[in-house]
Amino acid sequence: MLGALAKKIFGTANDRRLKTYTPKVNAINALEPQLAALSDEELRARTVAFREQIAAGAALDSLLVPAFATVREAAKRTLGQRHFDVQLIGGMVLHEGAISEMRTGEGKTLVATLAVYLNALAGKGVHVVTVNDYLAKRDSEWMGRIYRFLGMSVGCVIHDLPDDERAAAYACDITYGTNNEFGFDYLRDNMKYEFAQMVQRGHHFAIVDEVDSILIDEARTPLIISGAVDDKSDLYNTIDRLMPKLASEDYELDEKQRTVHLTDAGNEHMEELLAEVGALTEGALYEAHNVTLVHHINQALRAHKLFQKDKDYIVRKGEVVIIDEFTGRMMPGRRYSEGLHQALEAKERVQVQPENVTLASITFQNYFRLYEKLGGMTGTASTEANEFAEIYKLDVVEIPTNRPVQRRDDDDEVYRTAKEKLNAILEEVKDANARMQPLLVGTTSIEKSEQLADFLIQQGYKMIDFADPKGLSKLYESARAGQPSKMLAVLNARFHEQEAYIVAEAGVPGAITIATNMAGRGTDIQLGGNVDMRVEHECAELEGDARAAKEAEIREEVARFKEQALAAGGLYIIGTERHESRRIDNQLRGRSGRQGDPGRSKFFLSLQDDLMRIFGSERMDSMLVKLGLQEGEAIVHPWINKAIEKAQHKVEARNFDIRKNILKFDNVMNDQRKVIFERRREIMGEESVEEQVSDMRAEVVETLVSTHIPSDAYAEAWDIAGLAEDVHAKLNIDAPVADWAKEEGIADEELKERLLEAADKAYEERVERSTPPLMRMIEKQVVLQSLDTLWREHLIALDHLRQVIGWRGMAQRDPLNEYKSEALDLFRSLMSRWDETVTAQLMRVEVSFEAPPSAPPELPPMEMSHPNPVALTAGASVEQTALEDLNARLAAMDFSAQAAEPAAARDPSDPTSWGKVGRNEQCPCGSGKKYKHCHGQLV
Repeated sequence: MLGALAKKIFGTANDRRLKTYTPKVNAINALEPQLAALSDEELRARTVAFREQIAAGAALDSLLVPAFATVREAAKRTLGQRHFDVQLIGGMVLHEGAISEMRTGEGKTLVATLAVYLNALAGKGVHVVTVNDYLAKRDSEWMGRIYRFLGMSVGCVIHDLPDDERAAAYACDITYGTNNEFGFDYLRDNMKYEFAQMVQRGHHFAIVDEVDSILIDEARTPLIISGAVDDKSDLYNTIDRLMPKLASEDYELDEKQRTVHLTDAGNEHMEELLAEVGALTEGALYEAHNVTLVHHINQALRAHKLFQKDKDYIVRKGEVVIIDEFTGRMMPGRRYSEGLHQALEAKERVQVQPENVTLASITFQNYFRLYEKLGGMTGTASTEANEFAEIYKLDVVEIPTNRPVQRRDDDDEVYRTAKEKLNAILEEVKDANARMQPLLVGTTSIEKSEQLADFLIQQGYKMIDFADPKGLSKLYESARAGQPSKMLAVLNARFHEQEAYIVAEAGVPGAITIATNMAGRGTDIQLGGNVDMRVEHECAELEGDARAAKEAEIREEVARFKEQALAAGGLYIIGTERHESRRIDNQLRGRSGRQGDPGRSKFFLSLQDDLMRIFGSERMDSMLVKLGLQEGEAIVHPWINKAIEKAQHKVEARNFDIRKNILKFDNVMNDQRKVIFERRREIMGEESVEEQVSDMRAEVVETLVSTHIPSDAYAEAWDIAGLAEDVHAKLNIDAPVADWAKEEGIADEELKERLLEAADKAYEERVERSTPPLMRMIEKQVVLQSLDTLWREHLIALDHLRQVIGWRGMAQRDPLNEYKSEALDLFRSLMSRWDETVTAQLMRVEVSFEAPPSAPPELPPMEMSHPNPVALTAGASVEQTALEDLNARLAAMDFSAQAAEPAAARDPSDPTSWGKVGRNEQCPCGSGKKYKHCHGQLV
């Protein structure tokens, strides 16, 4: 009550924040006449002047007003577009590192130019992140006209771009690209062997377009770079042939949680089937040595029971191509991980590609948190404002529209069956089409969009052929005559290439467009059609007066078409189903009513829809039958809307929990990733790693002696034979350890010194034989390659650990804490094995002078994947025997402490003055211990 009263008196927090921008908007407007009087050269010279001010110590905030005014003037001269006052506010919000929520059609692409230009003046590079390559390329060319006019360089990073061109794009003042490409480039850079091979130059400032889609929807899964392992296609095909033989009682399917697993009866049945085909040759299915077989069965079960063709993926040119759940687009080159993609290939009878193992991975949460400052823009962020604040520390600011919204949002109509719903949609389409009202019909999958299109075609409607240059001519002819054409277009992953053209013409009077999803389409639906798109297509081969005349004719016709569409009520949005996310529904609705245009939206539902069916439609169905609802009748009531909204809330809350859980586990890996990547960069930046190699050798000797000669143990308890064996295996020297141990009064410390002296001497002889300069180069390569190999093995171990750690909950232990503890032990083991691996290799290295290494090694063949969130949320269960086996291996591992880095002048009592400390240096605190055993110890 008091809160509502306070809002009426003082306004909301959002309103109060918006008021703080008014003085700056007024100041920018006041500069407009002055800048309009400048020549192009004088306007361009302002960029140089701004940069000189920054070099002299000026803050970016002090340049906001003149910089924004400069960009507005440049946009007027290059694009013929002038930033509205609300767009100036949106630019300020982006500059502050927050999210601008702006309705569809309010010009978010243009808004970004303000904050991008201002932050690019610092010379550290600005990244503009889009959801697909088309938008990245389009925006870099379109908005790039402003930046280039003002003397700034613009680059674009898209799929399959060579490394030299990528590096050039990242070296520009402003770089456009997709979220996937930025993330994969970061991972690839940290697998390179020289700084010169790296393409990114830092993470200063990024603006994320469709920020909710990228940082919320796609954040449920990590980006993964993987490499091929042994071909197991026969096993996949064998197991796939068994799936149709399973009866419904053999497995339990939970659509709500997106999980499926075998029942006890199913396990027995599967064992029989596997024995028949010779796949299970020893023991029971759930014995430890059959863990891999169980994993493949679980993946095949998921492929058959959870994943649907034309919804989750399509088969195109003999390949299984993932469909992005949120945008309905194909994701070529992306593959599901952990053998799921191979299971789908076996299911669809296409060639099964080799399985991959993870080489590097990162979540979008942790990648985008690398940026010093992050901003975002979208039309639908307020529903997830809490998550943005909690995960990314980003505020959401709702920017008012330039003109009042006039769209009418009707209550949902709910029918008992899908057939009744389709008939109701058909009647609505007929009615709107007869009035020449442009229609956008939203569906939730490719399959459903094509089913609806086929249904309408059966009723006499015809598909527009966009491949035909004259494909739209009948639609235009009908609009000119004021008669419905009954022409429809389908926008889904199968028609990806024509996407922009289909969307651009969806506002023509009488047009019917069926779309799978409208998130991040990047092209506004303008009533009457898109002038620029028509000019591009219809005037491509014309020049001079002929082109000018045709362009004038198109503009005049589009203006007439717009009047027709306005008279018919504007764009009518029909939703054929509710998506599990309210934001997706809002994105569809938001396509209508842009810039103050009239519009209308309505959703048609049935109790057989996925969302309604999963969330308890049986009870509602029986209730409607009792109430006497007749066939063809619908329920329309605000209570229904609220009930559906609650169901969507449940799904969104579950997805938020999934994302939070992924982040908690990935933070553990992220801390380790930072240590490894930073260590790699240090090594790459050093001319010689001779000192580190020497430290590693000393560490190996110390570990060997302490392992075989426990402290304070009597000489009779020493394992001298084991020590001698390990010395030969790991140091490649035949030291008289047994003779030394027989000497009177010899201690373990003296043994260490003698062994280290012998190892150092043997290594020095090897260096002299191979020449020091060549060995310095070899040392660096061995240190880096050994670290990379062990890190990849470590990632696989962490993957396996994550799959089984949930079982610890059955023992009343927190799986996350258990994961942290086990992961730390594994990391310590990695650092210890790094010392051993490098030492063992270098103590055996032999150099061939006929062909010395001349270039850094090439990266292995890799595949980039960003799995559909559904793929990751339904992880295959791993049996208790696998957990026991893993724990046994963990218990058998040798752990040594890990350390830190190099230094400057230090005050022993002030750790902040120590800088980077070498892992084997004396600790600056004066304890006499090595840093790694004192303040640098991992705890």
